[in-house]
Amino acid sequence: MIIDIDKNAGFCFGVTNAIKKAETEIAQKGTLVCLGEMVHNQEETNRLAQLGMTTVSYQEYENLRDCTVLIRAHGEPPHTYQTAEKNNISLIDATCPIVLRLHKIIYSNSQQYPHAQTVIYGKKDHAEVIGLVGQVNGNAIVISSEDEINKIDFNKGILLYSQTTMNAHKYEAIALKIKEKLSEKSAGAIFLKFDTVCRSVALREQNLAKYAGQYDAVLFVAGRNSSNGKYLYSTCKKANERTYYISSPDDFETKMFDGVEKLGITGATSTPDWLLHKIAEKVQKIKSNQ
Repeated sequence: MIIDIDKNAGFCFGVTNAIKKAETEIAQKGTLVCLGEMVHNQEETNRLAQLGMTTVSYQEYENLRDCTVLIRAHGEPPHTYQTAEKNNISLIDATCPIVLRLHKIIYSNSQQYPHAQTVIYGKKDHAEVIGLVGQVNGNAIVISSEDEINKIDFNKGILLYSQTTMNAHKYEAIALKIKEKLSEKSAGAIFLKFDTVCRSVALREQNLAKYAGQYDAVLFVAGRNSSNGKYLYSTCKKANERTYYISSPDDFETKMFDGVEKLGITGATSTPDWLLHKIAEKVQKIKSNQ
């Protein structure tokens, strides 16, 4: 059986950068505190914990004093930085540059258009969205689908953004619906849509569909709680019905490989490259022993 690992799979730049910063600090100090889960992949979280990283919740963070804390790629609201200054916490800021740029755009536009509504297409409780909403002191409307656009006041102007990891096509469709409804309700109100979906994430979806179609079966590797993983898995599944979602080398069954001559192994933007290789090695070992 031929086993191929998707060369385009693995961490996005922001996550890779954050993990490198964490590993450097741990190598120097032996330990590190991370605010929130570094990445939605339990295998990688366990690896970092074994190296010496401790993950704390927001509530625990408020009680920290005189230490060093890493801010992960998702970014943080201003309150996190204010707490650090108040409690003498040194921050290693690993916010993804794309997310950081979005923070600045949202804040700047809120100052320039103070009477317009900030609307964010994303997942309300996602760490990145919490940071985005924080740029306008919580005065933002978060929508996750077209069904939720009734949350918006169409008598006011609208500044529309997307969480960087959302689906670009769905974002465009939602923007069109909002624009149409706004023109019906208040033709003179301002409407500005900003292109804030990460291009690498958008390309990942396109490439994944092409990749999955080349194989007899595909192992899609992602954390059990990864929203990005679940979404990209559905993309993969549409392209290849024999796509299996697994989170660790212990998750797959040999029957998944029945009649398979070419097996593809891929994953989410939160899936570490080392895990893909570890799974490939285990599959190869199983097939060699059969």
